[in-house]
Amino acid sequence: MTAITNTDPDSASASQSEINAEMAAIESAYLHSGIEETQPRLDYPPYRSSLLRHPVNEPQHADPEGVELHTPVFGRRDVHALESDLTIQHAGEPIGERIVVTGRIVDGEGRPVRRQLVEVWQANAAGRYVHKRDQHAAPIDPNFTGVGRCLTDDDGTYRFTTIKPGPYPWKNHRNAWRPAHIHFSLFGTDFTQRMITQMYFPGDPLFSLDPIYQSITDQKARDRLVATYDHDVSTHEWSTGYRWDIVLTGSQRTLVENTQGDYR
Repeated sequence: MTAITNTDPDSASASQSEINAEMAAIESAYLHSGIEETQPRLDYPPYRSSLLRHPVNEPQHADPEGVELHTPVFGRRDVHALESDLTIQHAGEPIGERIVVTGRIVDGEGRPVRRQLVEVWQANAAGRYVHKRDQHAAPIDPNFTGVGRCLTDDDGTYRFTTIKPGPYPWKNHRNAWRPAHIHFSLFGTDFTQRMITQMYFPGDPLFSLDPIYQSITDQKARDRLVATYDHDVSTHEWSTGYRWDIVLTGSQRTLVENTQGDYR
């Protein structure tokens, strides 16, 4: 097995080929282990900053009552229906491919999770976030902020209209690019139940090169993060459509990010 080298978490000098070799070594070891992993690895050396941010101590019990005194209560009056359309938040129309993303949020038994608050945020079509820490050489779209939210209906369905995000560079290693993705945040009945994950688009050529996506060592689990193009969701001369269901529990649950992470 190829040795894992150059894992200095402060270094972005590794080449893509070096990162690929590290990921291949981990993948090979996983395939020969005979153990199925159901969550991303928290200390995944090719994802450099995970070495600094992953938990190193055992979880501690805490009294939840203090948190539960400030639990969110969301209803139709709190979340407006127009907040789910990210293309109408400004005076003009954003640039890029208009898409609809929809799906159901269910538990492990397939039962709908009703009135679930779903938030999304994403880069614009050029791969740029409206954030002061994002300063790479791509234009900011004045008509696209890239955030939205909605509540699931009685069938557990959410629906967003947005612009397909572009890939963008990040400083994990030299010539590092993230696959296009949309961040999803789901709230339960209190803030301690918040879950965050990412939805990817089918056929992205950057999947095999991305240490964040590859930190999920099981391919079946990775596939659950990839949306499916759905022509029935597409609208004539208006938008293409994608379907992505989120499973909260059970062996087929959608993977979520650790709360220590700041995945972009």
